[in-house]
Amino acid sequence: MNRPTTLTLGPIGKPKLSSGGRTMVVSIPISFRRQGGRKRVVTPANAEAWSLPKPQVDNTLIKAVVRAHRWRNMLESNLFGSVRELAKAEKINESYLCRVLRLTLLSPVITEAILNGLQPKGLELAQLLKSIPLEWDQQKSVLNKG
Repeated sequence: MNRPTTLTLGPIGKPKLSSGGRTMVVSIPISFRRQGGRKRVVTPANAEAWSLPKPQVDNTLIKAVVRAHRWRNMLESNLFGSVRELAKAEKINESYLCRVLRLTLLSPVITEAILNGLQPKGLELAQLLKSIPLEWDQQKSVLNKG
């Protein structure tokens, strides 16, 4: 009689992002079972199910990032001669406009995460409007703490 033979590989592990931030390493415990000349991949019964985090779209963050880039484009294309003129035209406080404009200095990774609803848990606009580091690596570490 042909008994199934099982070869089990890998420990259970959470996905990890490489230090460069470009590669996702996923550890999946699997078993190869040879049965009747065919191979099947079987996940262990006690393995914890894992899926990508569900996007949590924050419309307030998205609006602020979009406004910041819109206002920056308006200033760079010389539609307005100064931040003061733009604030007056938009009927908002000049100080608020300047704080929101700083969002254009966010790293592309953080900006993309916000637009896709994958920003760090608990990240709020008030935190972004405070002083944030200019260096993208430092931004990531500061925002992940909050």
